[in-house]
Amino acid sequence: MNGTGGDSEAGGAMDIQAVMAHLPHRYPFLLIDRVLACRPGESLTAVKNVTMNEPFFQGHFPGRPVMPGVLILEAMAQATGVLAFETAGRRPEDHSIYLLVGVDRARFRRPVGPGDQILLEVLYRDRRRNMMRFSVDARVDGALVANAELMCAAKEIEA
Repeated sequence: MNGTGGDSEAGGAMDIQAVMAHLPHRYPFLLIDRVLACRPGESLTAVKNVTMNEPFFQGHFPGRPVMPGVLILEAMAQATGVLAFETAGRRPEDHSIYLLVGVDRARFRRPVGPGDQILLEVLYRDRRRNMMRFSVDARVDGALVANAELMCAAKEIEA
């Protein structure tokens, strides 16, 4: 991959351009920096680099910056969105989007802060009609920081 075309590398790795081709999110809400591996219909491993420059650290919390759990969950959901698009062989420009429709068994195990790198490990579970179910673990330095079961649904959008 040349880093500008947005195509997947061998093994399903994706740079930021390829991630942006899969997700409609943009700064400050794009929370996936790179996909390390993607096996459609099976699994995806992605990275979120957490820096002090994140806009939420200004107020969460001054003097003790902690990434909000809901944003860790959003990063997890974005990783499932990339895997959903890859599994379905589609992209947002095909006039479709995957929306988060369910969160089950979400657990937050330790805080995430500036300098951490979150490794998002997504496993595809099943598909029912237009919905897909995934389990996701978020790890920092090998330690589990959060996990959940997520469901997303395909939604057609107006051009």
